[in-house]
Amino acid sequence: MIDFLLEPLTYDFMQRALAVTVTAAIVCGVLSCWLVLIGWSLLGDAVSHAVLPGVVIAYLLGTPFAVGALVFGFAAVALIFLVRSTSRVKEDAAIGVVFTTLFALGIVLISVFPSQTDLGHILFGNLLGVNTADLVQVLGLGALTLAILVFKRRDLTLYAFDPTHANAIGLNPRALGALLLGLLALTVVVALQAVGVVLVVAMVIIPGATAYLLTDRFGRMLLISPAIAAASAVAGIYASYYLDTSSGGMVVLAMGVAFAIAYLFAPRQGVVVRMLRRAPVRRTGAPTDDVAASVT
Repeated sequence: MIDFLLEPLTYDFMQRALAVTVTAAIVCGVLSCWLVLIGWSLLGDAVSHAVLPGVVIAYLLGTPFAVGALVFGFAAVALIFLVRSTSRVKEDAAIGVVFTTLFALGIVLISVFPSQTDLGHILFGNLLGVNTADLVQVLGLGALTLAILVFKRRDLTLYAFDPTHANAIGLNPRALGALLLGLLALTVVVALQAVGVVLVVAMVIIPGATAYLLTDRFGRMLLISPAIAAASAVAGIYASYYLDTSSGGMVVLAMGVAFAIAYLFAPRQGVVVRMLRRAPVRRTGAPTDDVAASVT
């Protein structure tokens, strides 16, 4: 067992992959709690796809891809709310229009400006190709995002549950919403290096949704969600090493398995548990439901 655990760690690229994935998973796991409660899951999908043209442009200009991703992440959020507030189009339709258009723009840029750099890993992740500079960037952005989330957790929680009350006690719901969206953009940039654009949405939704099935208290949810995300990240990396499969795909698949287990067997919300709880209990010497009904 010790050899099984230590063998992947003998390679530097596996150490960097684990560090990047666990960092991205923890940050995404914490943020996903608020996204699930507010109902912004689709918005996380939109931002993760909309950053693609920014990443391509950043590569073409020779600048860090995080810069381009952040610019287009913020731009996507601004465009979504602009369309929603200045037209009859509802929020879900505005999200669909903006993120599909920007994502298509990124695909077109990739095809028009061929590069020696393989931009395909932005779509599907390139965990095993993470270098030291990427690691430092992910750790820095992840620490910044997590610090802000922890520092503002009370205000953001109140905004998620009751924005009207938050406004009544002097908080600015618009500013809190903008802060949460900005942190979403930062989180997407952190997770991009780990699992790519296509799978990053899973990392900002599945951990929070899983924790939501396991507890009714938001404080516990903030602990359970990143714990599930981090455990899934480690399990996925090890599975990809020994099974020779996609690292990012295995991480998200591990999260999906965790959600399935919670969906079926959560103590209060699990489907199987609720079915067993509703099943009639037959005790020796006590009349069954059918017998009691016939006597009545």
